[in-house]
Amino acid sequence: MRPETGFDLLRVSGRARRGRLHLAHGTVETPVFMPVGTQGTVKTARTTDLDGFGMILANTYHLYLRPGEDVIAAAGGLHAFTGYGGNILTDSGGFQIFSLSTLRKRTEDGYEFQSHVDGSRHLLTPEKVIRLQTVFGSDVMMVLDECLEQPSSRQRTEESLALTLRWAERARKVHPGGAAAMFGIVQGGGFGDLRAKAAKALVNMDFDGYAIGGVSVGEPRPLMEAAVESCVDLLPESGPRYLMGVGKPEDIVDFTAMGVDMFDCVVPTRNARGGDFFVPGGHICIRNSRFRNDHGPLQPDCGCFACTHHSRAYIRHLFMAREWLAPILATLHNLEYYRRLMAEIRNAVEDGTYMEWRRDWHARRASFDPGAF
Repeated sequence: MRPETGFDLLRVSGRARRGRLHLAHGTVETPVFMPVGTQGTVKTARTTDLDGFGMILANTYHLYLRPGEDVIAAAGGLHAFTGYGGNILTDSGGFQIFSLSTLRKRTEDGYEFQSHVDGSRHLLTPEKVIRLQTVFGSDVMMVLDECLEQPSSRQRTEESLALTLRWAERARKVHPGGAAAMFGIVQGGGFGDLRAKAAKALVNMDFDGYAIGGVSVGEPRPLMEAAVESCVDLLPESGPRYLMGVGKPEDIVDFTAMGVDMFDCVVPTRNARGGDFFVPGGHICIRNSRFRNDHGPLQPDCGCFACTHHSRAYIRHLFMAREWLAPILATLHNLEYYRRLMAEIRNAVEDGTYMEWRRDWHARRASFDPGAF
């Protein structure tokens, strides 16, 4: 990595890794979960509610369309614009453009697409994506890649991977230097040999870190595991490994065991908005009628604002009445759950007992009874 940045691998337990990622806006303890702030905000959370993560994710595609690079540049970059003082990783937008379906067209130059905001036409190239992230002042910049629908044929996957690797080379050549890190993205669909090929090619380009993309797009869990297994050990031990878009608690626990360092997902905040609270062993839906007269704390040993100030009955009432405070309290709790989960994971790796801890964690999950919580 650049002199201003770096990654220290501190301990290994099995294949699970404990490290520190040094970036321009502070040191990130890994394994790390990054709350998703697509539009420059983690939904229903203040920037101060994000303490303890060290890093969040924002999206280049969305910020480019709204509010626009001129607005963010005039503010002095994304950190000044949002008021967030931690590190920001910006996704390139490849997955978001992929989801546009009929509104986009892939060419050798990049992605031509129609804005979902106002219908205007745009072209995002590998070079432009890096320039935008430079304007944003991203701490970690992601290269432009093509994310394929699954399943895709081998021929289609080979063609797409070749293009993604050419785009990665183009992005690598325009890295502006300085403190910003740049990550390459391993694609290859459901073909393990293509994943391995992509990993080796990207390592030869000497990126600051490496992401595994194109998973968690609707494929069964065994295929996700096979995709990661085929390439993760080919990525350098001396750099961070990032599994994109994956962040259910069980996924974090299991893929950490395979050697992954970084995760992101909308699950904790999206589930919160539906009244789904993560608790030790599983999750509960606060809308359930059994909580109507339950005046105890949501989770007695949790120190979040929701648990220390309000009862299950009151929080359920807020959801049933569709009060705005309801998703805010749920988000605060789920973020705290994820903070504690990541701390437990890091401690288990440090202690050299990760595989035993993981076994016990899954045993608690298997025996969890939401009706008795």
